[in-house]
Amino acid sequence: MLSIKRLEAGYEESMVIREIDMEVKENQVICVMGRNGVGKSTLLKTIIGILHPKKGTIHYQSEDITKARSSSRAQKGIGYVPQGREIFPKLTVYENIQIGLEAGKQKKIDEKIYDYFPILKDFAKRNGGDLSGGQQQQLAIARALVSHPSFLLLDEPTEGIQPNIVQEIQDVIIDIKNTSATAMILVEQNLDFVKNVADYLYVIDHGSVVYENPIDQVVDDEVYRYLSV
Repeated sequence: MLSIKRLEAGYEESMVIREIDMEVKENQVICVMGRNGVGKSTLLKTIIGILHPKKGTIHYQSEDITKARSSSRAQKGIGYVPQGREIFPKLTVYENIQIGLEAGKQKKIDEKIYDYFPILKDFAKRNGGDLSGGQQQQLAIARALVSHPSFLLLDEPTEGIQPNIVQEIQDVIIDIKNTSATAMILVEQNLDFVKNVADYLYVIDHGSVVYENPIDQVVDDEVYRYLSV
């Protein structure tokens, strides 16, 4: 579904990710782990088109999207939840979710979004900036899901979030995995969370893949070796 070959990207003259190869199949959840600053967010930004690769290729559903605009990638069904959420604080919860409709063909908000995150229906008229951090994360995920993406990129969705909302996010990811063909790449620091939702794990260090395995073959100590400072 998504094929990345020898991908290199960064900022101006600084190369952040190097020689990344990655394959994601339909309905597969891939997790990417690594210490802060090793290139995880850069990888997602390059896949969605915020950054343009310096080398390598990205193919999505057999189409070369290496040079495609981020808006074009969104229209092709790639959703993105950035680190830090980036909701619109002055817009209502309802208006924030509606913005997500622009990326797809849907005309109205699917009620399943509110089944996933009931608090968003209760707070529909509140400004996004008035929500807690965990509620803003739920809003950011809902905004991405409302367009029914066939591929979803999630950048550290549990970072700084209270445990009950982490559990809700985990349940949503598992439900999407069990009830749709949507594939995902998830950047995460919590190995227990990763092992609950993922099919395959990549670990990045200094911009390159240094460890990969199906989730049922992951050796915790080997992963933690790359996560420790």
